[in-house]
Amino acid sequence: MDRLRPLHDRLVSTVLGSEDAADQLLIALLARGHVLIEGPPGIGKTSLAHTLASSIGGSFKRVQFTPDLLPADLLGHSLYRMDRGQFEFIPGPVFTHCLLADEINRTSPRVQSALLECMNEHRVTLDGVTRPLPDPFFVIATRNDADRHGTFPMPEPQLDRFLLSIRMELPSEATQKKILLEHASGTLTSPLDPLLTPEEILGIQRAAAQVPLSENVAGYIVGLCESLRRLAGGDAAVSVRASLALMQAARAAACLSQSAAVHPDHVQQVFPAVLRHRLLPADGSDSQPLVLSALETTPVP
Repeated sequence: MDRLRPLHDRLVSTVLGSEDAADQLLIALLARGHVLIEGPPGIGKTSLAHTLASSIGGSFKRVQFTPDLLPADLLGHSLYRMDRGQFEFIPGPVFTHCLLADEINRTSPRVQSALLECMNEHRVTLDGVTRPLPDPFFVIATRNDADRHGTFPMPEPQLDRFLLSIRMELPSEATQKKILLEHASGTLTSPLDPLLTPEEILGIQRAAAQVPLSENVAGYIVGLCESLRRLAGGDAAVSVRASLALMQAARAAACLSQSAAVHPDHVQQVFPAVLRHRLLPADGSDSQPLVLSALETTPVP
């Protein structure tokens, strides 16, 4: 989509070697989904997330997740005002258009779970009062590799709330050299002026949600999820929410490529990123081989 080209170019120029990650971030944005960016420290996860958040206008909050973080630090709390004789609600950082949850697995699962209602219902319920979040509401979380010191496991319901997981790896030697040279020359900058307003984002999201989906492609989505369930050895391995997420992401991919309808290649493009983080093999192994096997064995209509 032409309106998103400047945003894509900014992401790629800010974090060199992030072309695939930039595409997937934009797909999640169009699909009104949340994103989990994974990988080892120091490869640009936070920089990429911060660049996107700062480029789409609206309000932006960043929270550094730490072991001592509390749910109230995210959601907000009630403060008693003696001069008024009543409680006043102090909103937390989730009351924003874009929330950057940096190193989300460095805090306990209890605190991570405080985001469940926010991410699924776009609202916060505290002290019996439900308050809506701004629209659009977009969570970008970064997660360090699970084998790093000081990390906690992420609850399955929390992982299921993320539309896509984006895996970032160490860039090639040539890209690393280019990063060094651009930093040395001072040409690698992170512009913060917004390129799109929240209203424009909502309009693009509505357009993505209207991309036609044929019965054959819907059957292909179901077939892929069924194949993955069989390979993973359990019906609960892939939820219905995952099937819906795959459809939403495929629609967004079709919209981004300016296609008139969703095709099987759009589904194949987003399938690994939608399903990889939802599978948790009992032996702790990587779920990527199962996802790729499902792609290879499922007939394409």
